[in-house]
Amino acid sequence: MAPDRLALVLGLLVAACGPAGSARECTEGGEPVDLDSDRNNCGRCGNECDGELNCVSGRCTADACEVGTTEICYSGLEDTAGVGPCQAGERTCLSGGTWGDCVGEVVPSAENCSDGIDNNCNGQVDDNVDQDMDGFTSCGGDCCDSTECSAPVLVNPGSFDASGNGVDDDCDGLIDNTALLCDQGIASNTTDAFDFAKAIDICQRATEQDRKWGVISAALTLSDGTPGPDPAGHAVRPRFGSNLVPIGGVSVAMLSTGAAAAKSDTNPPFSPFSGYQHTIGAAADWPADFTNANGGSLPNAPGCPPPRNSGVEASDSEMLTVRVRVPTNARSFKLSSTFYSAEFPEYACTEYNDFFVILLDSMYTGSTPNPADKNLAFFQPTGTTEADDRVPVGVNLAHGNTGLFTQCKNGQTGCSGSRPGSITTCTATDQLAGTGFDDPSTRCDSGQLVGGATGWLTTTGNVVPGEIITLRIAIWDTSDQAFDSLVVVDGFQWSTELSNPGTVIGRVTD
Repeated sequence: MAPDRLALVLGLLVAACGPAGSARECTEGGEPVDLDSDRNNCGRCGNECDGELNCVSGRCTADACEVGTTEICYSGLEDTAGVGPCQAGERTCLSGGTWGDCVGEVVPSAENCSDGIDNNCNGQVDDNVDQDMDGFTSCGGDCCDSTECSAPVLVNPGSFDASGNGVDDDCDGLIDNTALLCDQGIASNTTDAFDFAKAIDICQRATEQDRKWGVISAALTLSDGTPGPDPAGHAVRPRFGSNLVPIGGVSVAMLSTGAAAAKSDTNPPFSPFSGYQHTIGAAADWPADFTNANGGSLPNAPGCPPPRNSGVEASDSEMLTVRVRVPTNARSFKLSSTFYSAEFPEYACTEYNDFFVILLDSMYTGSTPNPADKNLAFFQPTGTTEADDRVPVGVNLAHGNTGLFTQCKNGQTGCSGSRPGSITTCTATDQLAGTGFDDPSTRCDSGQLVGGATGWLTTTGNVVPGEIITLRIAIWDTSDQAFDSLVVVDGFQWSTELSNPGTVIGRVTD
């Protein structure tokens, strides 16, 4: 191209869109355009604002305003501005064409029934109302009465603070304060059953009269509810053995048919799990409602013999019972446990099937019902769906490779009974370390240990919001008083969703 023609073309381009890189001049039909406000040339030539966006200060924006202008603003409920202390504010258009904060506005808040102010701006001073009909009034601490709230019937002082929803569910002034820590400084040999509720992370107390959720009563008894369990059979500890540590808080609850202690523990002290016998409160019945629902006896793992009835049915039993008012926004709960037994491996699938149960009394009758015999500590073998296929947690589930026992040594099982077998589902022994269950044994085959364990299990159950439930956690020796078992319980949590009641492999997670 000739030099003079090239100069002419470059001159036209500069005239159309300004000096290269500046893009501050642009023409249409020979007339310059304003790059700060032209929707077709916003900030630079040819930059068109999409849809209903406007060009403000050279930027495409939906909430456009003219820099420096002001206007009245109010974000409270309709018709509350000008009522009581509620008033509108003023906002200013900032550089970039966007509105700033609404300065000076006062919006409705929860009613303070002692300050003589119409805090919720409904025209009534210190009014005690329950507009959301959840049973909690504004003067009773309901932070969601007469104020804007996404789910008013679920937000009140009777709720628990659900994790991650950005709502102050329990009206305590804090959002998502779910990290309750109430199990610090508990003596290992405590006899206060409320301490055991704290150790499994049920942190709140309640009374028969108030509407808040929490533990109303708690007791440590034998398996049939009679008093006098051996103090050596229950403990609150910061760990069990070398490696099993709390899931929630800093403590776990332990119940044992022997001593609730690992080898280095005191108060109560350790005693070998293959030989300790309770001398206090050893004789008790099985929980009557549980056995009555199972034809007057204990349910058992398929193919394993029933327990012997030797006069003393539940030997060396320990049971924690807690009565708890359910939060008004809770529909289920979950907790974790680990079951240990010295009956493994030699007495797997025998009449010596030591039991661990979690019995729930609840009014819930909806879909995915709780078990008819109330025991949530049952295992549903893979591929089965019927209620008759549910097997209660016990040492007999170490027979037949059900997968429930994972903290153990693979090898022979049932060598001291009439149903010999083997297990190949053991994956580790780290949770046995330092407990006493990790001591060497050769009863079934070389290289075996004194006992085995399930590893962490998670148990869930469904509840009715606001009801009072009774939760019984119990363990006992079956058919004898030797070769003891132990359960560690921790990690109780409420949920706003229904669950599929029962027990699965794995620990509680948020």
